[in-house]
Amino acid sequence: MGVRKLKPVTPGQRFKVANDFANVTKTDGPEKSLVKGRSKSGGRNNTGKMTIRQIGGGHKQKYRIVDFKRDKDGIPATVKSIEYDPNRTARIALLYYADGEKRYMIAPNGLQVGQVVLSGAGVAPEIGNTLLLSEIPLGTVISCIEMRPGQGAVISRSAGSFAQLSAREGKYATIKLPSGESRMILITCRATIGAVSNSDNALEISGKAGRHRWLGRRPRVRGVAMNPVDHPMGGGEGRASGGHPRSRNGIPAKGFKTRTPKKESNKYIVERRKK
Repeated sequence: MGVRKLKPVTPGQRFKVANDFANVTKTDGPEKSLVKGRSKSGGRNNTGKMTIRQIGGGHKQKYRIVDFKRDKDGIPATVKSIEYDPNRTARIALLYYADGEKRYMIAPNGLQVGQVVLSGAGVAPEIGNTLLLSEIPLGTVISCIEMRPGQGAVISRSAGSFAQLSAREGKYATIKLPSGESRMILITCRATIGAVSNSDNALEISGKAGRHRWLGRRPRVRGVAMNPVDHPMGGGEGRASGGHPRSRNGIPAKGFKTRTPKKESNKYIVERRKK
């Protein structure tokens, strides 16, 4: 797993840094039983009005049904292949369970084809296994973490991300999240051992605007280049870029706290994320 710098044969390749896909073992398409169609909105709502900008076009994609719950307890599953998923930055692993069922999971870093993974109570804390937080040793690097028991993984699912189990007290475990925040989560929630795969995703450089269009991203206009009617930072004579940095809706950027002070879940946050 790594990245490769392309030779500048064309202008678009001069600055391109691409993934080498060394850890992807299956290239002939996804498992058909775990795939469904995916339609794109183009940033429009049900009345056709554009509600999100900079979305549209892009290559046609099929959605891979990923098992985030890992609730097939006690049944060993063999990793058949590591695959590319266009819907996420991480790689996914195709599992063949002993009872014949097939499922996809988010592939952690270091997961190998042919490896056997398990989930549930009493499972060894090894790469790819999913355990309750009550059974994971302190200091272990984890990913794909639930916030409520049985909900399925919602925390630390993107490429290269991981959290660390730092403490346990009573019915809560304290976890150091990728953002730097420390948070208490019920020990009956599940997590997968290991960091998420494709950690080099952050090093990639597209090289040209067209490659962003293939991903469904339309051009983004800077706020300072707009008129005052279009953006709080717009207007001004010449190249004057004005005002405090803020969004199109007027919400300040760069340090402004948007979290509700009286939010019920604030009591579970032990330490705030770093600025």
